[in-house]
Amino acid sequence: MADLKTYIKKNQDLINGCLTRILDEFDRDRILIRAMRHSLMAGGKRLRPILSIAAAQACGKDFRPALPVGCAIEMVHTYSLIHDDLPGMDNDDLRRGVPTCHRQFSEAVAILAGDALLTHAFTLVSDPGSLFDDYPDEPVRLKLISKLARASGLHGMVEGQMLDMQSYSGSRDDALDHLKQIHAKKTGEMIIVSVESGAVSVSAQEDQIQSLVGYAEKIGLAFQVADDILNVEGDPKILGKAVGSDRAHDKMTFPAVIGLDRSKKFARSLVAEAKDCLSRFDAAAGPLIQIADYIINRDH
Repeated sequence: MADLKTYIKKNQDLINGCLTRILDEFDRDRILIRAMRHSLMAGGKRLRPILSIAAAQACGKDFRPALPVGCAIEMVHTYSLIHDDLPGMDNDDLRRGVPTCHRQFSEAVAILAGDALLTHAFTLVSDPGSLFDDYPDEPVRLKLISKLARASGLHGMVEGQMLDMQSYSGSRDDALDHLKQIHAKKTGEMIIVSVESGAVSVSAQEDQIQSLVGYAEKIGLAFQVADDILNVEGDPKILGKAVGSDRAHDKMTFPAVIGLDRSKKFARSLVAEAKDCLSRFDAAAGPLIQIADYIINRDH
């Protein structure tokens, strides 16, 4: 795992440098930019852009053309966290170990900061030339914009958030399928687009892309199962947010539906299936294999 820690740290530093450069285009004294910076630069695993980088490398390509879309995906992800934390959603006080955006500023500022991150992400993908030396040509960028819009909107994350907010009225037997559907959209689609966009950015072969999408589908669900488990037994000092909130809010989670032990077993089976999807790749896919293990063994 030491090699993975080095790999993650190196790429986190690279991504953080890119994100800082993106925000530094604007006057840092503006309250909107301060709020965006507060949430975007508060740390975080940077898992999604790292997956974009690792997918490009698994295809034997230089990863740098995948950096603009990877950063854009991180901006969309951060917007979703800002909005998730709002009083009308989860009403959380901490995120990544610091006050949530609406606690640090105001609810109105937080809403607008999230909106600005979302919309500027698409500006970044469509016109990366002022900030990045390497990026895909225009037809590929158009394809990436379409994929990111679909994954983050009505067909993906936003619809998953809506399903997560609604009360479930089905049978207990159908609860697990319903939960999988929620998180396939809420979490899974953004994981999939992270991996897929990394490969698309470097013009990978279609069969490579499809194998990587299969991998991403499995780790996307495993990531949410692991998150649900951490909300039960994680350390809030390490997580940077409260634990036990899912149970307190009576949220439908994997431990609540199938129990803690079965949830852990389910996560391990998903990771095994994800690794099988990478069997056609050579050693260049090593980081993706290690990331799959990391997803269910992480402490934050």
